[in-house]
Amino acid sequence: MKNWWYYHKWYVICGVILFFAAIDIIGNNLGWFKDTPDLQIAYIGDTPLPEDTAASIEDTFVSLAEDYNQDGTVLIEINQYVTGASTGDAESLSYQQAVEIALIGDIEDRASYFFLMENPGKVQREFQILAMPDGSCPDEYDFSAEGKVIPWDFGLYLGRRCFYNEKRTLYADECSQIWDTLQTEQSLLQEVERK
Repeated sequence: MKNWWYYHKWYVICGVILFFAAIDIIGNNLGWFKDTPDLQIAYIGDTPLPEDTAASIEDTFVSLAEDYNQDGTVLIEINQYVTGASTGDAESLSYQQAVEIALIGDIEDRASYFFLMENPGKVQREFQILAMPDGSCPDEYDFSAEGKVIPWDFGLYLGRRCFYNEKRTLYADECSQIWDTLQTEQSLLQEVERK
């Protein structure tokens, strides 16, 4: 055995290192070593959210959400889909297409329940994803964002997605309760402003 170890120890050591490197790569790609968010928010805009703005949004939702996945923490994830200002060149157009494909992936996978937008009318015209006030899907010819969003701080608008079939976002019922809370708070705020 000593003789075998003397001639093969470097093969064994390299094999062990490669094994753990492969586990790390596969685990990171499959999310094994990453905390799963309790809810996700898709931000759609021309410029990235400043860090303090993103932190403020996360704090607001952490105060409203619960530990739905029972992992011991309330984790809110903001997925930013930043299109940037179009300059018309090939690189800019490629970047915008990549962002749109990522957003379509989010919509198809039903990752995000909430949508935070700079221009909700544009989002509704392009994807028709925003739910009516009661949570139902709009008519197939309704491409308006009116009545489907709540004005948010920083000049943004918050909307929730509708589901055209039975497949839904994780914790959709819990997210719907958060939406109802936010809508109630917004209505109270508007009443106070009117007085």
